[in-house]
Amino acid sequence: MALEDLFKTVTKRFNDDAPEEQEPMFKCPRCQQSVPESQFQELNKVCPKCNYHARLTAAERLRLTADAGSFVEYDTDLCSADPLHFPGYAQKVESLQALTGLRDAVITGECTIKGSRTVLIIMDSHFMMASMGSAVGEKITRAIETATEKGLPVVAFTASGGARMQEGILSLMQMAKTSGAVARHGEAGLLYMTVMTDPTTGGVTASFASLGDIILAEPKVLIGFAGRRVIEGTIHQRLPDNFQLAEFLQEKGFLDMIVERRSMRSVLSHLLKLHGYEKETSAGGV
Repeated sequence: MALEDLFKTVTKRFNDDAPEEQEPMFKCPRCQQSVPESQFQELNKVCPKCNYHARLTAAERLRLTADAGSFVEYDTDLCSADPLHFPGYAQKVESLQALTGLRDAVITGECTIKGSRTVLIIMDSHFMMASMGSAVGEKITRAIETATEKGLPVVAFTASGGARMQEGILSLMQMAKTSGAVARHGEAGLLYMTVMTDPTTGGVTASFASLGDIILAEPKVLIGFAGRRVIEGTIHQRLPDNFQLAEFLQEKGFLDMIVERRSMRSVLSHLLKLHGYEKETSAGGV
């Protein structure tokens, strides 16, 4: 056998014996079961075993909610300053901007949802756990005020660890500012809906997230103000295991509805139309 033929034979045998490349797997942090990553992505980051709803980026949430090509973003250049000169804060913001492609922890804008024109607010927990600093509060306030001026409804997807401590009192002031904007929007007779996603906590829960005319949530998301350990340490009582989960809060009357991700766009569209925000004849929605 020629040396070249021998080389081809050995190479073929080696390749035939080599294990096939395995498809990447997703291991669910809740049920610990593994599923193909492709299946997890096809289900929009929902575990097919236990219905765990993983966190989405703002871009992913936008894709699932707005009609294709309909979104026009507001205040694209608005981002936080460093009012307290907090050590390392400016550098952290810059690194997260590069990593996520966002200017700050929320995107706002105008779109159609199955043809109904809406102002959309989407918080992104991948940017400093979507903590609410001065820029986040300002963008949300401006979006709601624009909706009031244009006579449009607002849909806000909330996800936050609370107020951004690196901006001190300026971050806490956003609670009152955003709440005031929501109040004026309501006085104008307009619809404001919030969708609480994982997690919605702290000052965001204590302000605009809890002020929706209709409050929705994804399944089993964490919703609360203070953490479990802080509350238990204060009241010296053991809290229920499902305390601060969406299902517990719905049972207590805090939430109107729990909606799975696959149905969210249709439910929002139905609620918009139910409140008189009909499909625009010029819109390209379905």
